Amino acid sequence: MKLNLKQLFNIVGETKDISYQITPDELSDIRGCSFSSPVNISGRLYNRAGVVYLDYCADFSLDLVCDRCLKEFTGEYHYDFTHIVVPSLSGDNDDYIVADGESIELNDIAVTDILLQLPTKILCKEDCKGLCPSCGCDLNEESCDCIN
Repeated sequence: MKLNLKQLFNIVGETKDISYQITPDELSDIRGCSFSSPVNISGRLYNRAGVVYLDYCADFSLDLVCDRCLKEFTGEYHYDFTHIVVPSLSGDNDDYIVADGESIELNDIAVTDILLQLPTKILCKEDCKGLCPSCGCDLNEESCDCIN
């Protein structure tokens, strides 16, 4: 979703609410993630004292496989994000989002934020016991007599 921010940059106190979805079809190019629901984006852009802020949250679910027991499950996620948006920037600085021609592509920002926030170790539950290294039984469901 492309958002024009010209009015926000020019009027102190201006606010723009955001509420839309990124469909799983739009996210099918992302390798390693299988979105089982749309990504619901809601939030707002606002100009406070001449600085434009982007505050939003992303809610979605992913079809995942546990790294310990290899069970398939659906994980529900909710993340909150805050950024400062600037019309231009001299030099490199990852602390700000630069509006290209006074507009931003919110889908790109949201997908990048989500991918950077996802956990690196995927577990079906925090206390997942995994699989027995000897016989391969799921230690969450049964115990074995193997010597580990």
